[in-house]
Amino acid sequence: MQRKHLPVCVSLACALSFLALSCDDYDKWTSSPHAMLEMSADTLAWDTLISTVPSTTKVLTVYNHGDRGLRISKVHLGKKALSPFRVNVDGQSLYQGEGEDFEVRRKDSIVVRLECTLPETGQSGPVRMEDELLFTLESGVQQRVLLSADAQDAYVIRGLVLQQDSVFHTDKPYVIYDSLRVDSGARLTLLPGTTLMFHDKAGLDVYGTLKAEGELGKPVIFRGDRTDRMFPYLPYDNTPGRWEGIRFRSSSMGNTMTYCDVHSGKYGVVCDSTSLETLQLSMENSIVHNISGDGLRLTGTSAVFANTQVSNTLGTTVYIYGGAYQFVHCTIAQFYPFEAERGDALFLSNHVDSVYNHLYMAHFINSVITGYGDDVIMGSILEGQDYRCDYLFDHCYLNTPAVEDDERYVGVVWDDKEQPLRHEKNFRLFDTDNFLYDFTPDSLSTIRNMAMPEAAALYPNDRLGRCRTCDSIPDAGCYEFVSQ
Repeated sequence: MQRKHLPVCVSLACALSFLALSCDDYDKWTSSPHAMLEMSADTLAWDTLISTVPSTTKVLTVYNHGDRGLRISKVHLGKKALSPFRVNVDGQSLYQGEGEDFEVRRKDSIVVRLECTLPETGQSGPVRMEDELLFTLESGVQQRVLLSADAQDAYVIRGLVLQQDSVFHTDKPYVIYDSLRVDSGARLTLLPGTTLMFHDKAGLDVYGTLKAEGELGKPVIFRGDRTDRMFPYLPYDNTPGRWEGIRFRSSSMGNTMTYCDVHSGKYGVVCDSTSLETLQLSMENSIVHNISGDGLRLTGTSAVFANTQVSNTLGTTVYIYGGAYQFVHCTIAQFYPFEAERGDALFLSNHVDSVYNHLYMAHFINSVITGYGDDVIMGSILEGQDYRCDYLFDHCYLNTPAVEDDERYVGVVWDDKEQPLRHEKNFRLFDTDNFLYDFTPDSLSTIRNMAMPEAAALYPNDRLGRCRTCDSIPDAGCYEFVSQ
């Protein structure tokens, strides 16, 4: 029998019929109560959020691992329109906290995006707010994801210029947008326990006077306003560059910072050139830490630092260009963890190119200056009768090559290759994974029992209130060793 060929149109019809069957198979749906969605998380929690300020967006992925598609009859918030949470499901925002008719094809997923804006609570501390996001399947099965966030009431400041003496309250933090300026002739007083949280690109600009009067256990805190996390283990508050920093302008004199915590800025504290007749800044029992620029930048001014830690900066930890300064029982530690191209721990200079600025005094007493590397102390010094350059290291621990027969180095202990403990090994805690540091000397640290008792008597307690003079010979730096 002669073989006959089917018409092309018949072949095409069969092919189309096959494709139709295949698509029909792909689009099969199930209403079985055993068919369930899988969520990428059963709980979505935000860290403490400032009341009335929108949160960052969190993402929830909803998976259907089954062989049949699943229809979602309804997605809604438990508190519906009264909920502080906002939800977008697969590109559709839930109106009044409710939405209907969503689909998740077999072996597929959809994305849910969530935000929240928490209302004011009228309370001084954080208040937990909760809700739940419910998915009702076509089968009637209901699945849920818990939502929670802590609301913190705050004073919100936008581009404020203080033109008269002002006192900030301590009942709730201040969130600052577009910077805060203290005008010439005005004084800002920050009482113990005051917290200033600066938005990106905002900072504190002082033309008048700042009195930041913290106490042990109630520091005045300067930080960024992000309260969420970069990674599950790393809060944004532990990362640098979250806000600008604090700057004292040339007209600003008589500033005091006691028990202050300045961290995670683009710079720490900047002092512009001014008259040396009056002290521009006195900083005691404070910390400047985790900065993406310079920690202290001092230019042609007069300042005193005592019992203070300046640490972990991408730029220079303490930069000095001209002026008059004294550091007593300070810890200057350059262990910036994010980049190897970090700046020096200390830089001293009395000139920049052909511009000269006399360094009338830079005295470091009972202090620690250390960091990664073999030499973290640098300078650019012109010496001679026309150039003032008075610097002194008296009973200090220095991470720099030893200097012999120089009267500017008295009772110095050198961090050198011959010592069994070097750099970070001198300190109690270096948790670089979680960015936690404790610059208290370890029990075997070479920083211990080397300070000058006469200078220690001026500051009988360390930065944390521990007795420094109870030992016959105190430790260098702002922390005194105590057995745990």
